[in-house]
Amino acid sequence: MQKYYDSLEVRSTERREQALLESISTQLSHARENTATYATSLRAYDGQPLTSLDQLQNFPVTRKSELIERQQQRPPLGGLTAFKQNQLAYIFASPGPIYEVSTKRTDYWRFARTLFAAGFRAGDLVQNCFSYHFTPAGAMGDSGCHALGCSVIPAGVGQTDLQVQTINHLKPSGYIGTPSFLKIILEKADALNLDASSLNKALVSGEALPPSLRNDFTERGISVLQCYATADLGVIAYESSVHSGLIVDEGVYLEIVRPGSGDVVADGEVGEVLVTTLNPDYPLIRFATGDLSAVLKGVSECGRTNRRIAGWMGRADQTVKVRGMFIHPEQIEGLIKRHPEIIKARLVVDWVDQSDKMTLQCEVTQQSESLGQAISKSIRELCKVRGEVNFVEPGSISNDGLVIEDIRQYE
Repeated sequence: MQKYYDSLEVRSTERREQALLESISTQLSHARENTATYATSLRAYDGQPLTSLDQLQNFPVTRKSELIERQQQRPPLGGLTAFKQNQLAYIFASPGPIYEVSTKRTDYWRFARTLFAAGFRAGDLVQNCFSYHFTPAGAMGDSGCHALGCSVIPAGVGQTDLQVQTINHLKPSGYIGTPSFLKIILEKADALNLDASSLNKALVSGEALPPSLRNDFTERGISVLQCYATADLGVIAYESSVHSGLIVDEGVYLEIVRPGSGDVVADGEVGEVLVTTLNPDYPLIRFATGDLSAVLKGVSECGRTNRRIAGWMGRADQTVKVRGMFIHPEQIEGLIKRHPEIIKARLVVDWVDQSDKMTLQCEVTQQSESLGQAISKSIRELCKVRGEVNFVEPGSISNDGLVIEDIRQYE
């Protein structure tokens, strides 16, 4: 019985890294030559192949928050796509609005691999309960199922009575959607005394899957795995049967960077997820998802050899408003770079004596009054607001990805 979707999943680290170097080099040239936006931002790229994946840190970050502005300037897709009009399959609309696309490329969002890891096989009938309304989630699931050889019931969300009746009549073996909606469907089946026992596997995404909920599904005979995907990028990482982190998809290159920067952090340190997709139709380079995660050490016990991440650990957008001024993680990054004595820093915002109080906690190897004064001056210059400096011992700031922590409580 086939254990892996393909041989890419079990490549050696050396073979995967060499393939990524070649693919990313090709993607950089392709993006510069075929998209209006990257023609400008990658102008300095000389077209020479990368010799190290670390070199990608020299390239600019493309932030999701920029997409609205870019798409308004170059409607409708911001000058970031590289396909001919007759290749377009869908345009979706997310709040903002932000428009996402898919082309007629088979398994455009690379969902088949994660479905395979979750136990789906050719011939399975799948109830797809991701939304089909403006969002690409439903189409993502469909495309992966079709690439894998599965048939689909395009159920979407809501109408729980009809959902249960359909499962009772058609006996699908698989479910894809959010875990909370699967719970609702199963409870509705119990209430209506209808049979939903044909479901034996599920791929879920879009929200947390706590162990207690997974255990409830397991007790019903349903094996549930999860994946991490976005409307812009498709699948970024997916879970395997050993439930040990999320394995990075073979169609992307993932970096974890310090929030507000493009600088890669050490494995195990929490930071923002950046993704470079190898899809030539929509060649997003160092795309900042705004999500926090961390690279796990080692490889999965299931045998897949790509890197693993801890899953979703919060949002990187930690902007706060202090005394009428917005403070962004990028400003804290600027402070750190201005003072190389700082190993790590966190801005803590509190409410003291009916007023905002801003303190920059700084891990430094050697403390001095003059350094404190210099950092205070930089806070005023870069943040436009006065703030105190508190030196702390190296390693004392929590590894949770927070650059700005708002602890204000109003009474």
